[in-house]
Amino acid sequence: MLNKKSINLIAPINSLGYGVAGLNILLELNKLTNVALWPLGEPDADRNHFPILKECIQNTEMPDFAAPCLRVWHQHDMSQFVGSGDKIGFPIFELDTFTEKEKHHLSHLDKIFVCSDWAKEVIQQNIPSFNKSDIFVIPLGVDRNVFQESSSHREETIFFNCGKWEVRKGHDFLIEAFLESFTPEDNVELWMMCQNPFYSEEENLSWQKKYRESALGDKIRIIPRQTSQKDVYNIMRQVDCGVFPSRAEGWNLELLELMSCGKHVIATDYSGHTQFCNKENCLLIDIQDKEDAVDDKWFFGQGKWAKLGEKQLRQTAYYMSAIHRAKSRGNLEPNINCTTTAEKFSWPNTAREIINAISA
Repeated sequence: MLNKKSINLIAPINSLGYGVAGLNILLELNKLTNVALWPLGEPDADRNHFPILKECIQNTEMPDFAAPCLRVWHQHDMSQFVGSGDKIGFPIFELDTFTEKEKHHLSHLDKIFVCSDWAKEVIQQNIPSFNKSDIFVIPLGVDRNVFQESSSHREETIFFNCGKWEVRKGHDFLIEAFLESFTPEDNVELWMMCQNPFYSEEENLSWQKKYRESALGDKIRIIPRQTSQKDVYNIMRQVDCGVFPSRAEGWNLELLELMSCGKHVIATDYSGHTQFCNKENCLLIDIQDKEDAVDDKWFFGQGKWAKLGEKQLRQTAYYMSAIHRAKSRGNLEPNINCTTTAEKFSWPNTAREIINAISA
């Protein structure tokens, strides 16, 4: 356990990826030790979390400057910390290569936390001088009180993807896989909950148009961004299978949340989500090669990501067709291996691992 009785935490608190991680890490760390929170940006959380947020923010008025400081944020922005204690960065990244700026920011840290073995290997390859014993794998979690086992009672086979519109997440590939898998006569639907808050309205509409104006557009439902995790769960509990043909992921929380609901999942066998996806709980899309990470929006060839080609398209279509056949025959049972996996990846476990790593 910690020798010091507090942690200085710098993290966003909102409904985006880093913000969800920041909030849940805060809530669970606060049960184990005293936390002083410096939020990045304006905090945005459910009202029932306000008392804890207020308490932890008030702790910054008289912080323990000798306590370790944990910054949950991007790898290119690791310069600002609180006090004289250990400076610990917790970046969540998708690519296999760092820029010189990212290497510079990460290299000055005392410890680096990452959420997967894949990410640890990336750190070691890019910054070989960094002490390996000061790199810790701290898997993120899922709230099992919200994302509980559930079965779809719909007649159709519902496929689902959640995650902001991006080439990185394979949204250009997924529509092709859906068209490859089914015909207008098949009783299937594809639900896309992918609004990207960093895109303009025109950019979001362009992605929606790609799906709605496809040959199976009448079988595709575009779902708006939900305001709470319970709202997200109310969508997820109705679906049968999640499809995540992502080229690169730092973690992929939505995939783990769907697994926690006991749903069947299809995902690429590459990057961050391989920490919790395996052949026992997931229909894995084989990845043989990588290619330059280029989408001309967010990525311009800095590193590489998974290459999705004809073989991956056929494999994904085969998996989707198999799920539909099982549902049509009444043989699509809940995915027990997924719920068993989700039980191991809890936010309380994340907090305990953080405490243990800080103390190491």
